[in-house]
Amino acid sequence: MSSKIKENNPIVYQINGKSLSFEKPMVMAIINLTPDSFYDGGKYGEINDVLRDAEEKVKQGALILDIGAASSRSGSKEISEDEEWKRLQQPLLELRKKFNEIFISVDTYRAEIARRAAECGADIINDISGGNMDASMFDTISKLEVAYVMMHMLGTPQTMQQNPEYGDVVYEVKSEFEKKVAQLQEKNFSKLIIDPGFGFGKTTEHNYQLLKQLSQFVELGFPVLAGLSRKSMINKVIGSSPVTALNGTTVLNTIALLNGAKILRVHDVNEAIQAIKLLEVYTKA
Repeated sequence: MSSKIKENNPIVYQINGKSLSFEKPMVMAIINLTPDSFYDGGKYGEINDVLRDAEEKVKQGALILDIGAASSRSGSKEISEDEEWKRLQQPLLELRKKFNEIFISVDTYRAEIARRAAECGADIINDISGGNMDASMFDTISKLEVAYVMMHMLGTPQTMQQNPEYGDVVYEVKSEFEKKVAQLQEKNFSKLIIDPGFGFGKTTEHNYQLLKQLSQFVELGFPVLAGLSRKSMINKVIGSSPVTALNGTTVLNTIALLNGAKILRVHDVNEAIQAIKLLEVYTKA
């Protein structure tokens, strides 16, 4: 049975005994376990630092914690599967134990990491490659009781910003999603979340075209995630840096919400929650 969004009938995914409802927009908080992420790499010294940061983000209103153990910044060096799991396992287990009702997402493109993470209680797998970097990902996901964030990326983190070219970026990204949605539905899997992949194999112009036409991806019939937080598409326009890009992030998050985004993936939870609350009042006025 399809889980596509219907008019006046918002999607709800049942995952590990919890209901993930997309009636209203929500915040996914970024927890980078990597030493080399573009903004907050090397933030945590020990597991208690991770738990304290997660607790603060949950208090501020995050409904999803997204844990990443392998950097996907442009030009980042690929780590081994063993190293990724070594970084991920203990924080995942501790976060799962501490936050029973919060949804935990694991940011990985590896099917085996996805399988292990699900066994340890992960609710969502967030795949930057949309299945392109591990041919067994779709088969694995279809057997798991999780939701799947399917992101678009041109190339790999090592190559994605080497002169990315499209004829029509919105059409091409949407067409790729349509093909992959069909592949997963053939495997009877439909707990999908669509992420156009801002900054992943796109120029600044490509990114703003995708943002302006985000409603095109809403038309696919699944919740849309916008990951805009502190990215270069902000900094290249207003001359900020990842450290000073919070205001620009909030502006673009607001545009994404107006164009149909249901999840904001962010470093800064409080400001994203404020944008959601203000837009809710605005739309009801």
